[in-house]
Amino acid sequence: MPAIFETHLPKLKLIGRGKVRDIYDLEDALLIVASDRISAFDVVMPDPIPDKGRILTQLSIYWFGQMEAIIENHLLATEVQDFPAPCQEYAEVLQGRSMLVKKAQPLPVECVVRGYLSGSAWIEYQERGEASGVKLLPGLQESSPLTAPIFTPATKAEMGTHDENITFEEVIRLLGGELATRIRRMSVQIYERARNLADQKGIIIADTKFEMGLFDGRLILIDEILTPDSSRFWPKDLYQPGRPQPSFDKQFLRDYLLSLKWPKQPPAPKLPPDIIEKTREKYLEALRRLTGISL
Repeated sequence: MPAIFETHLPKLKLIGRGKVRDIYDLEDALLIVASDRISAFDVVMPDPIPDKGRILTQLSIYWFGQMEAIIENHLLATEVQDFPAPCQEYAEVLQGRSMLVKKAQPLPVECVVRGYLSGSAWIEYQERGEASGVKLLPGLQESSPLTAPIFTPATKAEMGTHDENITFEEVIRLLGGELATRIRRMSVQIYERARNLADQKGIIIADTKFEMGLFDGRLILIDEILTPDSSRFWPKDLYQPGRPQPSFDKQFLRDYLLSLKWPKQPPAPKLPPDIIEKTREKYLEALRRLTGISL
């Protein structure tokens, strides 16, 4: 099946398109469809990555299941035959890339957990010796492991704008002390479980971000979790602190875009076929190593 840049399901009510996902309102639930769009620096690229939506969906389903002992999630059904009747005529498009989910109230915070010093945290550490207000030991290198995982939250970006790192004190102001403390604790527990599972499969999860929401007053996981879009996956056998790491995630695309000196603002440049294919291969390798699934 060709890559899907965006879905058009005329008998369903489209209520939003995110950077990757198209969301349909089914009255008692939402239908989330993962397209093959890819974004970098919060800008959607004009070229899709074939199979990316299916990869993200299958990885999220796997990880939601792994985290059920820690926190409830928003999944209601993942097989098209279990979706409401109006979805059935779109089965070919939906299969493998869609989830029927609860209508939760998203929290206005990205839950980011870091176990290694990389990305924006490395930049901030070089400037101030900290990450999102968390003081770190002196003398760390790029990609150094941290003594313990740290919670470095961010505000959620709208399309075309950038996530902004915030301190835990700002999360308390947004959510209140009790809820802020709960999401920090659960976020670290989720990361630690994922890191341990991935380590057995030869992957280091350097950092990750995910979203939580409220459903009937309960805190639940929503959106996606622990995919190459939202995490740094490093091959364990090639890990070496003091430099950027090879990876099975979006960093490959980011590095290519940085080589163009593109200003990180729309319009995004077209992606060459080899960059598209190599990005796809990295995402597929993450799926295969972590879940055993091959598309």
